[in-house]
Amino acid sequence: MSGAPTYDYVIVGAGSAGCVLANRLSTNPAQRVLLLEAGGRDWQPFVHMPAGLARLATNRRLNWNYLTEPEPQLDGRRLWWPRGRLLGGSSSINAMIYTRGAPADYDDWAAASGDPRWAWANVLPVFRRSEANARGADAWHGADGPLAVADLRHHNELSAAFVDAGVAAGFARNADFNGATQEGFGLYQVTQRNGARCSSAVAYLDPAHTRANLTVHTHAQATRVLLDGTRAVGIEYRRRGRRERAEAGCVILAGGAINSPQLLLLSGIGPAEHLRAHGIAPAHALPGVGANLQDHLDICTLAHSTRPITYDRINEVAVALRFLLRRDGIGSSNIAEAGGFVRSRHAPDARCDIQFHFVPALLDDHGRHRLDGCGYTVHACVLRPKSRGTIGLRSADPLAAPAIHANYLGDAEGHDLAMMVEAARLSREVLAQAPFAPYRGAEVFPGADVQGDAALAAFIRRKAETIYHPVGTCRMGHDAMAVVDSELRVRGLDGLRVVDASVMPTLVGGNTNAPTIMIAERAAELMLGA
Repeated sequence: MSGAPTYDYVIVGAGSAGCVLANRLSTNPAQRVLLLEAGGRDWQPFVHMPAGLARLATNRRLNWNYLTEPEPQLDGRRLWWPRGRLLGGSSSINAMIYTRGAPADYDDWAAASGDPRWAWANVLPVFRRSEANARGADAWHGADGPLAVADLRHHNELSAAFVDAGVAAGFARNADFNGATQEGFGLYQVTQRNGARCSSAVAYLDPAHTRANLTVHTHAQATRVLLDGTRAVGIEYRRRGRRERAEAGCVILAGGAINSPQLLLLSGIGPAEHLRAHGIAPAHALPGVGANLQDHLDICTLAHSTRPITYDRINEVAVALRFLLRRDGIGSSNIAEAGGFVRSRHAPDARCDIQFHFVPALLDDHGRHRLDGCGYTVHACVLRPKSRGTIGLRSADPLAAPAIHANYLGDAEGHDLAMMVEAARLSREVLAQAPFAPYRGAEVFPGADVQGDAALAAFIRRKAETIYHPVGTCRMGHDAMAVVDSELRVRGLDGLRVVDASVMPTLVGGNTNAPTIMIAERAAELMLGA
């Protein structure tokens, strides 16, 4: 690669993990760092106004807009998987919810990886170090980190009613899902600073962008990891229509659970038979690449509101103007303001196994299908599904979308479907409580005619969608199907790591942005020998 620029680190993907790595690894001015992002900069105003997320989902310039392959257990539907394609990645288009999952989730990671450094007792300090919680520091939270975490400046009265309804249904009230216990109903804390979104780009990249040793290329899509025998020596990428290369002492893939395995496969790293089927010569056989795909499947219960207080019909100009002037009001809402974690009757241990997100608006098909009237929506997802899917190649074209086989509800035992039915049943139970009496209109979905487990199961197959938490496709471990070791080094290769949600052995019981940032913080420590 004579003539190609040389860096100590090349990071592929400027999302939740990549921005953390760019900041931490460029702290030493002697280390040259290149950060590649396939999308553009995060200049769009709706990125920074939290309620603007409703406008971001369908923006094709900011979103990979993936589709799964037809899902056999979901009536053959192809599900839409939005993923951020800009600085900050999905942390620039998500609902900003800050949750970590249950402590035992990380103890499971430690057991799967064979490394106690991933146990809860050892990752909690990393979470605390990354966090700047507006409530201040305590045993569970930090106050001096880059990632701003805050209470919502605005929430709808229906969100408060949802919390009260959860309590009326017999569940606890919980003011901190990341505190001593996760279980209960409450308002979410969000990654916001002064009422605006605090993405990983805002938290980590903005403070580092003036460093002379950090180079950031946007509109630069990686197409291949360059290998010299068993060592990664650089990256090939396309930038504004031109093919370019960069040499590196260490290549770090931080593209997420879809793009990182895809890039490995395009580079000849993965299951040999799958590579040959697409005309790619295997450079390093690694059967686990793209396997172990997990995601939180979500079912929505919708009802009309008898009072026109929802977010279905708002004056967007007035909302935006108030946000610009005061950084509060509806513009500062993350829309999914309230939620809950519960242990169902099927829970195998002390951990919560169902999560709720409440939205004071009618949301069908990710909000892409506008419904008449006004109302509210309860999202419910099963936190630890048994089903496993795969990410594979559709073709050897590096610019083609990968083949996503989520395999939702595909477990042989039927656990996932039974749990989804339970999640839908509990959603109805909460909405039936007295705090919703002043607002309760007719149920939209599932609908009054959908009664009993069989009818709910059919409804789930017809309407369930992702809640945007794919993980696991380059999982860490020490068995034959593991892709990276406990230090996130690709097994059998030198100079190549994967640092993003794809390395999670199993899903955490909650939203995945905060855990992904923690993974990147821990990886930077490992690389810097801290």
